Parts: sequence; structure tokens; C-alpha cells
Amino acid sequence: MPRIAWFTPLAPIRSGIAQYNRELLPSLARVHQIDLFVDGRPEDFSAPDAGTQVFSAYDFVWRERERPYDLAVYQLGNAPCHDYMWAYLARYPGLVVLHDGQLHHARGRMLLQQWRPRQDDYRCEFWFNHPDARKDVAEIGAVGLLGSLTYLWPMLRGVIDTSRHLLVHNEWLADEIRETHPAASVSVVEMGVPPPAPRPDARRRILARHGISDDAVVFTAFGKITPEKRVREAVRTLSEIAPHVPAVHLVLAGEAVEYYDMATEASLAGIEGLVTIAGYVNDDEIDDYLAASDVCLCMRWPTSRETSASWLRCLAAGKPTIFTDLVHTVDIPALDPRNWSVLSGTAPVGVSIDILDEDHSLKLALRRLAADAKLRGALGEAARRLWAERFQLDRMAAGYQVAIGRALQAPFADVKRRGNLPLHLRADGTEHTGSLVREITGSEYYLRDAD
Repeated sequence: MPRIAWFTPLAPIRSGIAQYNRELLPSLARVHQIDLFVDGRPEDFSAPDAGTQVFSAYDFVWRERERPYDLAVYQLGNAPCHDYMWAYLARYPGLVVLHDGQLHHARGRMLLQQWRPRQDDYRCEFWFNHPDARKDVAEIGAVGLLGSLTYLWPMLRGVIDTSRHLLVHNEWLADEIRETHPAASVSVVEMGVPPPAPRPDARRRILARHGISDDAVVFTAFGKITPEKRVREAVRTLSEIAPHVPAVHLVLAGEAVEYYDMATEASLAGIEGLVTIAGYVNDDEIDDYLAASDVCLCMRWPTSRETSASWLRCLAAGKPTIFTDLVHTVDIPALDPRNWSVLSGTAPVGVSIDILDEDHSLKLALRRLAADAKLRGALGEAARRLWAERFQLDRMAAGYQVAIGRALQAPFADVKRRGNLPLHLRADGTEHTGSLVREITGSEYYLRDAD
């Protein structure tokens, strides 16, 4: 049975990837011996399966030396809960599961938002990843002024060059990586989620909890309440259509962020009575909120070309969705609200919103779906079928097995390529005798053997 070191956030961290691993790992633990490595004390985290053990990432080096693992797996994303993995990626190449198509935010945060900003390290890493960029781009980034332009420079080369194999969740991102890094070894495994299991009478109970009318058409957006989820646009549009359609209500089922005040947005739009901010929803209640929903809002812009697990849960629950028309979702059958034609496929699962026509298209979509129960039903049935065909959890687990097999057969990343990394990303590869020490620089952990 292959031994795998698995780096991932776990509950109680509020992360979609923590939940993703909680659902995925029980299947894989039946055929692999998996040790989980987290950023913190093991006793503070919940193992997703009785066959797995949780260890602090600080313990990985001595465990690897004592008995080498067959493979390291890194569940890598752009959020802070993944930052600790960067200390291990280059020295211990493995299978990198790339949840986001860009990592610039993560690198900028780690290098620039410290008590002593490491601007020179940022410049070196930027030029390593994007040697053809204009000279002034790194300077703008080094003082934190790139903003949303960071999406144009994803800073992926360091991860790609030091991985044994990559796993991504959509073909578009895989093609982009292959085009820019022809030597990269990439598998595409579509994300999967389990079937929903709401409690009996879930809709009535959720609506009663929030004082929502039983006959309301409920639009729900899941996940953190941020501008990228286009909730401001949804509130503004709801205020315009509310006088012209039967009872409508917007539920925001997610954690608020400090830099965005959704309650004030709703108040300024004059519809605070039609908007419920439910706050963070525990994993065991998500299915109940899905059961209470008539339509789900799954919009996002800008995007890191990520696959949204919350959107897949909406499909699994048989809910019509409104989602942004993105390059990596063009194969999803959808309706164009400007003429109600089918954009692709034959059985649309929702309504696709052109970001260049967002205000107009979203107004058409919300108004039609609020009034047309028959259309909502047809879209929901097609959504459930699409989930069954492409996005079931067992299907993803099977894809992981193939990708793990490829990674196990792949050689370690070429030492010469690793040697080309910026100095601050290189781990000390010299073998020493004596005790293991931890050398901490900024927020990155450099592990080395010392006399």
C-alpha cells in the first residue's frame, strides 16, 4: 500500500478545500496509507477518516527521513490556509492539486504583507515566473498596487517546475499549462460532490428561521460574501425587479468579510427586508439551505479559473443556477437571457451571464426565473442529470487514483530545474548529521538539518 504525505487544510478551518478533502479522503484511504500534514497542532484538527492520521507539518521532515513517503500530495490554493505548503513544494516534489489557476495573490501576501516586506524576493519570484513581462510590472506589484491586474500574471512556474505531476479540475486550465509549460505533466479530474441529504421539512424550517414567506421565490448565494461573488449586482437587480414579480427573497449563506458591508448595500437599495444574511453555514446545514432555495446564484468575477464546489452542490440538489459566462465553463449547457437561446448543449442547467452585459442580463434572468416555475423545474432536472453524469464524488475519486498512479511513476522533478528557482524558494538540500531545527523567515518555514 503506497504511503502518501497529504498536505491540506482541515476542519475546523473554514475552507471549501477542507470540506472537499473531508469528502474525498475516505475513498482514497482504502487503497493508500495517508498521513495528513496541517499547519498547526494535530489535536486541533479533525481527521476525515479513521484510517488517516493528522500530523503537524513541522513533523514532516523527520518522518520523511525516518521512513520516506512514496508521494507527497499538496492541495494548493490561493487562500492563506495553504501558505505553509510553500516551504515543502520545491524540496519534496509531488502531486500538486492546483485549485486555482493563479497564485499571485498568495505569493504577494506572503512576501509583501509582513512586518518587513520582502520586496526583492517578490521581484525575483515575479521575474522567474514571467520573464517576458514589462519591467515596470514587478515594481508596481512590489508596492502592492497591481490590484486585480494580478490575475494577468498567475506566478505558476515555480509550482509547475517542481512538481512530479499536476492535477487540475478543468480542461481549459490544463491546456493553458501545457501551452506555457510544454514539459508539464497534467491530469484533468473534474470535481465531484456527494448527493445532498437535507433533513425532513428543511425548506419550511429554514424559511421560518429567517422569517421568509413560504410562497417566496428564494434566490441563494453560497460562500463568503465578497464583491467577486457579484452580490452587489444581485442586490441592485433585485431592487429593480421586486415590484414587478411575485414575492422574491435573496439569501446570502456565507461568512461576511471585514472589507465589504452587504447589509449597508441592501439598505441603500431599499430592500433590506428582502435580503437575509444568514452568515456562515455549517457543513451539515448546507443541504438544508439548498432545499430551501429555488434558484442559486453562482456568479464570480474576476476569476482564477477555479471550479466552484458550491455550484456543483447546487447542481446535485437539482437547482437552476445563474452563473457568469467564463472561458472554462463554456461546455456547460446554459441559456442566454438576452434571447433565451441555448448557448451550448441541448439541456440547459441554468442561465449564463455575459460579464460585459451583466446588469442587463442579470435583470432578465432574475425576472424570468422569479416568475416562471416551469422553467425553474426544467433547468433543475437538467442540472441534476449533469451532476450525475460528470460531477459525482466517486468519479472524482477514481480520477484521483489514476493521477496518483501517474505521479508515483513520474521521476522527481529535475534537480537542475529546481536549482533555477529564486534563492528564497530553495530549501537547503545539503545532508547533515545532528538535530533537526526550524529556521523561520517571515511567514515561510525553511526546514534544514544542522549540526
